[in-house]
Amino acid sequence: MKNIRTLFLSFGLLGLFATASGQNEAELAKATQNPLAAMYSLPFQNNTTFGNLPYNRASNILNIQPVIPVGLGSKINLINRIILPVVTMPSTTEDKSKTGLGDLNYTAWLSPKKGSKIIWGIGPVFQLPTSTDSSLGSGEFGIGPSVVALTMIRKWVAGIVVNNIWTFGNIGENKFLFQYFVNYNLPKAWYLVTAPIITANWNAPNDQQWIVPFGAGAGKVFKIAKLPINMNAQVFYNAVKPDGVGEWQSRIQLQFLFPKKSK
Repeated sequence: MKNIRTLFLSFGLLGLFATASGQNEAELAKATQNPLAAMYSLPFQNNTTFGNLPYNRASNILNIQPVIPVGLGSKINLINRIILPVVTMPSTTEDKSKTGLGDLNYTAWLSPKKGSKIIWGIGPVFQLPTSTDSSLGSGEFGIGPSVVALTMIRKWVAGIVVNNIWTFGNIGENKFLFQYFVNYNLPKAWYLVTAPIITANWNAPNDQQWIVPFGAGAGKVFKIAKLPINMNAQVFYNAVKPDGVGEWQSRIQLQFLFPKKSK
């Protein structure tokens, strides 16, 4: 926890000096909805699934996911996204839970700097074996392709993120992720959002592979002193799920933004 606190304070101090004085909250709200925006950010995304069997307990994943853009010449950006999960998983054999790190996920999207109607990025996604217990992750190295594409039309921002990871080891995971996101921007930097994460475990039996949630929520960008912050909350119902997984999910995200200074 001490290291996480130090990282948070470092990013916070950076934000006080790097915030763009001419960029308002409404502009930032739309930028945060673009996964390929060339803007440093530090999101903390908390996902809770309620009512997991057999003891009707909640599971929780807190994703710490810094985004680090790097310019590669005058035409290409490299968008580095790291997801380090802190996982709380209920036991299936006794009425208790285990908490620790899951496996780290790193995505490197190459994206054109020049804007167009369709904004896109493509690159590899890696899984690194950082899980601290076998119940929190496979502990295996993995790799696969990842694609993101979106469009911005007036007050709307809509797109998809897709990847598939194969791991190497005794388990040999083969897992798929598809996320669609639709945002509608409102006055005063408020917005409506739906961004469910659909996953499939291809190694599971056919009727146990998919988690398909549906739901929506709302968010707002605001500033504390000079530091812009994006906060949103969503609720999802798992319309398709494996046996034992709870029906309802919640997501709360707090994202610290570090836009470049205006010139």
